[in-house]
Amino acid sequence: MQYETLLVESPEKHLLLVTLNRPDRSNALNTQMGRDLLSLFGGLYVDSRGLRCIVLTGAGSKAFCAGGDLKQRNEMTNEAWREQHAIFEQHVLAMQDCPVPIIAAVNGAAYGGGLEMALSADFSYAARSARFALTETSLGIMPGAGGTQNLPRACGVRRAKEIIFTAEPFTAEQAFDWGIVNKLCDDTGLMSEALATARRIAANGPLAVRQAKKSIGMATQLDLKTGYAFEIEAYNQLVPTQDRLEGVRAFNEKRKPDFKGE
Repeated sequence: MQYETLLVESPEKHLLLVTLNRPDRSNALNTQMGRDLLSLFGGLYVDSRGLRCIVLTGAGSKAFCAGGDLKQRNEMTNEAWREQHAIFEQHVLAMQDCPVPIIAAVNGAAYGGGLEMALSADFSYAARSARFALTETSLGIMPGAGGTQNLPRACGVRRAKEIIFTAEPFTAEQAFDWGIVNKLCDDTGLMSEALATARRIAANGPLAVRQAKKSIGMATQLDLKTGYAFEIEAYNQLVPTQDRLEGVRAFNEKRKPDFKGE
């Protein structure tokens, strides 16, 4: 899994660490990074390679991702802009459709598309020094990588309107208080805490986690009764699995389960 703008490594079995790797440009999203992210997450939709959790972070200590690369976008034609944005749209959808849980470890500035990428993850941890913003309206555009959809789901409609309309940056503490990030970490401990949570997720039944992820994803899209019907269908697919038998057996034998994803 070699990419021009991403570092992809497996720190241990079942875990994948993905690092946005343009530190000289604050890990800003250019066309190639969009293609790389689409290739990575689209490929994992087809073949998850035995992965059970992904941690997404940025190279260096300055930025998680500063958003779209405005130097590349300077004087870009309307046609070229739309073509580039179509790539970004598809990589966001690929992230959201990825069957493997994604934790964003926000190690620095997450502005514009960077914050939208963190919002497209299943949840986020942030370094205390991290900063956040959706700055698009200050540039004469608006969030277009899921920001107007995912931010209200995280922090509520009225707070999301304030963040998007003002384009003002906010702190990691505010992001935590508003429900945008799940946990604040000391800068030096961010990665170890994110990986510890990834490890805990990976220890659970992988089929169960994936089915739960799909079911939770329906919670804001369907009415309660229809969403519950989806949950029951997802649940029933787990009943005949070997993992279900192993989980109950391990509990009764007072040992750690050895899930195979079968």
